[in-house]
Amino acid sequence: MVSLDLSVVNVGLPEIAAGLGFGAVGLTWVIHAYALTFGGLLLLGGKAADRYGRKRVLLLGLGLFGLASLAGGFAQEPGQLVAARAAQGVGAAALAPAALALLTATFPTGKARVRAFGVWSAMNAAGGALGVLAGGLLTQYAGWRWVMFVNVPMALCALALAWRGVTAAPPTARGGRPDVLGAVLATGGMTLLVFGVVRTDRYPWSSPVTVTTLAVAALLLAAFVHVERTTAREPLLRPGLLANRSVAGANAYNLLVGAAMAAAFYFVSLHIQRVLGTGPALTGLMFLPFALGVVAGSVLAVRLGYRLAPRTLLVAGALLTAAGFGWFGLISPDGSFAAEVLGPSVVASVGFGLCLGPLVSVATAGVAPGEAGTASGLLTSSRQIGASLGLAALGTAADHRTGGTITPNTLDAGYALGLTLSAALLTLAALIALTALRPTRPPTPRKTPDPTTALTGSTAD
Repeated sequence: MVSLDLSVVNVGLPEIAAGLGFGAVGLTWVIHAYALTFGGLLLLGGKAADRYGRKRVLLLGLGLFGLASLAGGFAQEPGQLVAARAAQGVGAAALAPAALALLTATFPTGKARVRAFGVWSAMNAAGGALGVLAGGLLTQYAGWRWVMFVNVPMALCALALAWRGVTAAPPTARGGRPDVLGAVLATGGMTLLVFGVVRTDRYPWSSPVTVTTLAVAALLLAAFVHVERTTAREPLLRPGLLANRSVAGANAYNLLVGAAMAAAFYFVSLHIQRVLGTGPALTGLMFLPFALGVVAGSVLAVRLGYRLAPRTLLVAGALLTAAGFGWFGLISPDGSFAAEVLGPSVVASVGFGLCLGPLVSVATAGVAPGEAGTASGLLTSSRQIGASLGLAALGTAADHRTGGTITPNTLDAGYALGLTLSAALLTLAALIALTALRPTRPPTPRKTPDPTTALTGSTAD
């Protein structure tokens, strides 16, 4: 649901603008409001899950997400929709790390962990790809409001399943006084960082507005690091967590993957619609092979994960995805769907699916039980910040290559450059996995605890 919401709205933006009277600049806040609150509050959401109970925070996030989606679907003016999108981001920032922390705690080791993260990664990635498909079909045949309403039944189903199927375990974090100052500094710094990046479409990187915003964000984050090192309270992010080589390497890898994937989805979608002249519904259908390829790659990662180390899968997945994006970089205005979309989609999606499950497993391996939510929030945050940075930086490069004359040829040249740079980022991610992550053995086939004892419970729980 969270992954789908990151992309389902994009295809419906023109109809949203016409229906509610958004201006060109105001329309971007339909995306930015969600990105700001989601990216800015993830660390806080992860810490809340550890401190107040993961099931409780998960249910709270699901309820808020569903209510915000319902409100957004009934919005009558631009401000109401932007506020609803911001509330969705708050809900997502609570539920995403709580859900991932629950998965980490339920499957700590062994083959069951490989299988569990394979299922999670398939749903996570397929949701993003299917969001484009759902957005196109809903916008064209049901109206733009349904790109918001579609989340409501999913949230209700998830609430029912989580209420009955997840045990309400006690909080795992120690009960010291919360670090309020650190939470304010981290949230403010992360929010300003995302805010500065997402507005580079309006204010260039070298403009005083962008430079000042990013400088203030850097100062707030530096102050946050200092507070975490010196505070007598319970820190929001223990500095030693990033000293864990697996955590640091996995988050650096995730930052680059997030940057490459967000930019590539953007460029391919625009190429199909603006260069090849395809409608929104058919554009969504063209992304279906990518969604299926991610699922196939995730299933393959489960099978290979029993025999290969996670680092091997991370390197192979990044290189395979880079090859697919490099193929995408050969697009042309008169190209065919099979050669320029279908072929590279299959290659890139299988590679992407290969690396998702092992990435989460590495990023949370060896983390203390009381910090699983924090580590999960950090991982999701690195993906979100990477997506914002990548889309802004690569979008600027593509616009520069396109130039002032807008034709199918110039647009194609810009998109091709952006996709080639996405491939370069993934190659760098593979290099980080190869050098920064320690080689580990695949899980042994020893007997693991019955996961149903952690996942099943009654309403009384």
